[in-house]
Amino acid sequence: MQDREKFTQNAILVQIELFKLKTKDSQKNSLLEFKELALSSGARIFGEITGKQDRPSAKYYLKQGKAEEVKKIIESKNAELVIFNHDLSPSQERNLEKFLGARVLDRTGLILDIFARRASSHIGKLQVELAQLKHLSTRLVRGWSHLERQKGGIGLRGPGETQLETDRRLIANRIKSINKKLDRSHSQRSVNRYSRKKSKNKLVSLIGYTNAGKTSLFNKLTGQNLYAADMPFATLDATTRKNTTPGIDSILFSDTVGFISDLPTQLIESFKGTLDELRSADLLLHVVDTSDSDADFKKTQVNKLLKDLKADSIPQLMVNNKCDLTNVDDLIIPKVNDFESWVSAKENTGIEDLKEKINNHFNEGIYKGWISIDSSAGKLRSRLFALGCVDEEKISNEQIYLSITMGIKLLNEFMQNEDLQLIEIDTTASKVS
Repeated sequence: MQDREKFTQNAILVQIELFKLKTKDSQKNSLLEFKELALSSGARIFGEITGKQDRPSAKYYLKQGKAEEVKKIIESKNAELVIFNHDLSPSQERNLEKFLGARVLDRTGLILDIFARRASSHIGKLQVELAQLKHLSTRLVRGWSHLERQKGGIGLRGPGETQLETDRRLIANRIKSINKKLDRSHSQRSVNRYSRKKSKNKLVSLIGYTNAGKTSLFNKLTGQNLYAADMPFATLDATTRKNTTPGIDSILFSDTVGFISDLPTQLIESFKGTLDELRSADLLLHVVDTSDSDADFKKTQVNKLLKDLKADSIPQLMVNNKCDLTNVDDLIIPKVNDFESWVSAKENTGIEDLKEKINNHFNEGIYKGWISIDSSAGKLRSRLFALGCVDEEKISNEQIYLSITMGIKLLNEFMQNEDLQLIEIDTTASKVS
């Protein structure tokens, strides 16, 4: 893994703006995002080429003049790789490689490469391999153009099969094998989801554009120390952990892979298990980088993907992260619905307010105060302590007084079924040792 991270190539970046696709809602800093993706893949950027044209060329995607300009820069910079911020057809890739004399990678290939470098779990690696194989299956001619003939020799004469056909068959077999393994994983996840619903645990999934700070916020909410970095797709493997706030119903938080505009179709299909987990969430925390000038565009892209995944009906709490890097007063717009939070996961500000909003959503508010139970109700006392909702305990004669922090919904259930009363504590009562 370390050797792969150290491997770099001299690359030229190419981004062409198409007039027909440009709208007022288009991304403002698409080139900056493209550069971050290229750097994440380990590329050394030796040049950037931008331009405008009305439509893609069928042969090179670029116009002839622009293609010649790219070729000259490759020769002068001694570059080995050209990365396009566009999806190229297999024939365009082959034509460009032949004309430019360098390897060509399109946007989908770049994102798949980053995913391959970052995947760490067994399931994550299988999902990435599946996406890569589906992408590779349309581009086999490039790798085997010198072997487009049938095998010959003693014992191999006759109809036989070409090397391309052999590779296509091997890839199809491998795809089938990976799908079987992933199906078993999906079945296990389904069992886990059923178990969670049965135990009345609530699932909160953190979603958002890549590099919005989801993992940093996840660490603050759960007390975990997952790897977080200021780069695209630092998180690939979905992780679920319990919250660290005592005294409320069990709430589980799930950190998910970040979204990106024009997400490759192969990745959406391959990460089906992870996305199924998202669809089973009871609440979505939509994390947004408020310091990003493209924040509105990225919010729209995430909501568009949620709609495609049929997860847009799940309640969504907007979490404006990195508010320490911007002037919040200039950004807040009065809303009818206050289901929105302003936080800085890095500076640990606004986290308690966010927790309160989550708790209010699931528990109809939080009760912080004193209750009294009969001294003979030992099982009830044990249950309250087991929930972690007891802050302080006092005794007086035949009563036990407990200071608790508990969701109002759960508290009402206790009051209906148990001999429990809300009180104002007499502060002269002695504290239990």
